[in-house]
Amino acid sequence: MVRSKLTRKLVESVECGPRIRFVWDSEVVGFGVKVTPDGHRSYVLQYRFAGRSRRYKIGVHGSPWTVETARERARVLLGQVASGSDPQDQKAAERAELTIAELCDLYLEVGMAASKPSSVASARADIRNHIKPLLGARRARDVDAPDIDQLLVDIAAGKTARRAKTAVKRGVSRVRGGKGAANSAVTTLSAAFTLAVRHKVRPDNPVQGVRKFPERKLGRFLAPAELARLGEALAAAEALGVESPYALAAIRVLALTGCRRNEVLTAQRSYLDAHNSCLRLPDSKTGAKVVHLGAAALEVLLALPEVVGNPYLFPGRGGEGHLADLQSTWRRIRAAAGLGDLRVHDLRHAFASLGAAGGDSLLVIGALLGHRSAKTTQRYAHLSDHPLKDAASRISSEAARLLGIGEGPSPQRHRRAELAPPPPGMESVLGAVVETRWMDTAAAADFLGHTVGTLQTYRWMGTGPRFRRVGRRIVYAMGDLDAWRAAHPTAKAPPPAIGGNVVLLSARRSASA
Repeated sequence: MVRSKLTRKLVESVECGPRIRFVWDSEVVGFGVKVTPDGHRSYVLQYRFAGRSRRYKIGVHGSPWTVETARERARVLLGQVASGSDPQDQKAAERAELTIAELCDLYLEVGMAASKPSSVASARADIRNHIKPLLGARRARDVDAPDIDQLLVDIAAGKTARRAKTAVKRGVSRVRGGKGAANSAVTTLSAAFTLAVRHKVRPDNPVQGVRKFPERKLGRFLAPAELARLGEALAAAEALGVESPYALAAIRVLALTGCRRNEVLTAQRSYLDAHNSCLRLPDSKTGAKVVHLGAAALEVLLALPEVVGNPYLFPGRGGEGHLADLQSTWRRIRAAAGLGDLRVHDLRHAFASLGAAGGDSLLVIGALLGHRSAKTTQRYAHLSDHPLKDAASRISSEAARLLGIGEGPSPQRHRRAELAPPPPGMESVLGAVVETRWMDTAAAADFLGHTVGTLQTYRWMGTGPRFRRVGRRIVYAMGDLDAWRAAHPTAKAPPPAIGGNVVLLSARRSASA
C-alpha cells in the first residue's frame, strides 16, 4: 500500500474513477481520504478493535474538516482505540442525540450519496426552506407523529414563506410554502427518518401513517383536433422564421416520442441510432433508457442541422451547449394554437393517451415512456378500457345463453367497432408530409379583395376569417380564407394570379405534432 503525506492539494487532485478510491496518509497510520466516483471526498480512519477491522468516517473534506483538523481527530480516535474504547460506539451514542438539522445533513451526505444531483438539490431545498426552520433544533428521537402533522399544516399555511438573496448578483429566492411544498418536505423528512432507523438513531419512522394533502393530478389529454391546431402553429412559426428551428423540432419530438423534456434537450448525436430507429440515453430519471423512434420522429431528428463542435442534437443559443429555454417558445406556440392551459409535459400525456386509445397495453405504454413502476402508467387505464368492455360483453353473452335469454347483436360493440380506425386527420398530424400555405395580412387582404384596414377591423370586432398570431405576426391559412370567402359570396373575387405585394408563405410540415 503506497502512503503519501496528505495535503489539501493532494486531496483535491485525486481523480475520480469508476470505483471508490482511498489515499492513505504516511504520518498517521489508518488515516486517509475516500473519493467516490461522483467526486465526493471525506476523511476516514481505518483501525482494528477486538480483532475486527473497522472504518470510522471523520467528516467531509472542506470546512470544518481540513487535512490538519482531520489528522488531529484521527490521532485522538487512535488514542481511544489504544485505551480500549471503540469510536464507533461513541458515534452511536452521539447519533442518539442528533437534532433534526443534523439528521438532515447526514441524510444529504450519506443517504443521498448515490442519488441524482437534481434529487439532492430538491431535498436540500426542502430541508433548508421548511424542515430546518420549523424542526431543526428538535432532537430527532423526540419528534413524533403530531409534530409531523403540525409541520404539514404550518408549511401549507405559508409559515415558512420568505424572500432571501441568492448567490447570483441581485438574485432573490422566494419561498412560498403551500400544500405541494408541505407534501414534498414531509416526503424528504420521511426518507431522513428511514436513514435514522437504519443507523439506530431511533427505532421507528414517525412520518409513517401521516396523511398528506391530496395532490391534484395535472394530466392534460389532447384531443386530435387540438393536436392538429398545435401542428398548424408549429408549421406557421417555421414558415415565418419567428422561432428557433431547434425549439420547434424539440416540441415535435416531445409529442412524437413521449419523452421527458430534459431527455430530449440534453440528447447528443452519439445517442441517435438511426439504423435501429432509437435513442440510447445513458441516463434519465429512471436510469439508462432506450427511446424507440417512429418514422416521423426519426425524420425530424435526422433533419436537424449539425453545429460543428457541438455534440447536442438541439444546440443552444449561439451554438453553445444544449437548448435550455423551451418555455418562452412554448408559450407563444400554445397561444397561437389556442391551447393556453397546455404544459410541455402534457405532450407526454398526449403520446401515452394516443397509444392507450389505440389499444396498446399499459405494459407497452409504460415501456415506451420509461416508467419504473406500472402504477405510474395506471393513469391511462381509463383510455384503454375497451378490452374490459369486450370481455364484459362476451361473458354476459355466455351467461345470457345459459339463462335462456334471447341474444341479439351488441349495439355497444358495433359502435366501438366503428371507432376502431384512427381519428380523421391523425395521419397528417403524426407523420405525413403536408403543404401548409400561409399569408400575412397584406396578402390575405389582396386575396379577399379587401383592404388591410378591413381585416384589422374584422379582427377587432371578432369576425372575419380565422387568423393566428405567431410571435408578433398575424397570419392566415389559405384554407381558412377559402372557407370564409365561400361563406361570404359578396366578397370580391381573388386576382387571377398572386403577384405584386401579395406574399405567400409556405412550409413543408413533416411529422408536426
